[in-house]
Amino acid sequence: MAYINLLPWREAARKAKQKEFLTILATVCVLSFALMFGVSMVFGEKVAGQLKRNAYIDAEIKVLDARIAEIKKLEESRTNLQQRMALIEQLQSSRNLGTQVFGEVAKTVPAGIYLTELEKKQTSVLIIGKSESNNRLSYMIRQIEDSPLLQFVNLQSITAGKGATQILSDFTMQLSVDGFTQAESKGEKP
Repeated sequence: MAYINLLPWREAARKAKQKEFLTILATVCVLSFALMFGVSMVFGEKVAGQLKRNAYIDAEIKVLDARIAEIKKLEESRTNLQQRMALIEQLQSSRNLGTQVFGEVAKTVPAGIYLTELEKKQTSVLIIGKSESNNRLSYMIRQIEDSPLLQFVNLQSITAGKGATQILSDFTMQLSVDGFTQAESKGEKP
């Protein structure tokens, strides 16, 4: 048999296989890089889209917060206006209350009772005066209790007169006025 040297052929085949391997390896690397780049681009676009949506939502939240603050200001001004209207209504309804109280006190004071002082303290009226007899004073208290405007009479003291006014006894009583009581129950001041 003839002597055939197969080494160059094997060397050429090995170089061809190595070249083919390197080509496949380079192709796989390029394809992997392209795939990774594509995946990175897709996820980058998704992240950018989500960031845009978040920015839009943040902008809308700021707009809504501004509207909520405006609504709160409007509610506060509405509450203030309602309080003012209620106060004006109460003042309007109690506008003639002072004259009505004087008229009602004048109706309830019988002959023989002399008022020396009449003082309004918050929702009540303090009456200081002189009386010829306790019967007339009790009649006045009954008249006040029957009055539609005056209520809750409280006779605080009766003292016998001294000196020249020994016939008259001094008295102090306190009573509530219905108009003041209604205003107080609403939480308003007359």
